[in-house]
Amino acid sequence: MIKKKFHILVVDDDDRIRELVKEYLEENNFIITTAIDASDAKNKLNILKFDILILDIMMPGESGLSLTKEIKKNNPMPIILLTAKGETVDRVQGLELGADDYLGKPFEPKELLLRIKNILNKIQRPNLPEEIYIGKVVINLKKLDIKINDKIIKINPQEKKILEKMLEFPGKVFSRDDIGKIINITKERTIDVMITRLRQKIESNPKKPKYLQTIRGSGYVLWIE
Repeated sequence: MIKKKFHILVVDDDDRIRELVKEYLEENNFIITTAIDASDAKNKLNILKFDILILDIMMPGESGLSLTKEIKKNNPMPIILLTAKGETVDRVQGLELGADDYLGKPFEPKELLLRIKNILNKIQRPNLPEEIYIGKVVINLKKLDIKINDKIIKINPQEKKILEKMLEFPGKVFSRDDIGKIINITKERTIDVMITRLRQKIESNPKKPKYLQTIRGSGYVLWIE
């Protein structure tokens, strides 16, 4: 499965920190663009699309706080602020201006990576409604049931986890390995059996599935009308 590479803009006037962060994040499969100050960052924000902004507060010219305020007026892009150690006032002000997280200098690149991943996990997970419609089927993950033709069918917690993840990303192909990680199961046969049982609960004709389909050689996909 091809995973999206997220594009991050790193803004810091310290050459050493800027290059260290760039090298480490590129090694972890991110696309990195750097800027030396707020003016440089604005130019790049005008011509490129970024998923996250990592922004130093203390820079020559316009500060990171000022840039955060300006960006957040029209752009929901997540921002992680880099702050001088002990500068609590700056951290609080940054959060008040809309920054999503902060990290005090000096910091371990691994901690920055974890904070980036936490933010990406949040923005990639849409809030699912209590009742989800797939054709004539009504799925209620909270009640752990599926309603089809006025008949209520229960689903177990593992089936719920699979459905929840697939409903969050309709049209995305999940390999057996992907599904195994969701429910902590490694046996492919067991995974296939679980998908078959889910099909029987949501498909009018499980032998010719319309929604929960097999992509030969790749895995499974859930389509929503």
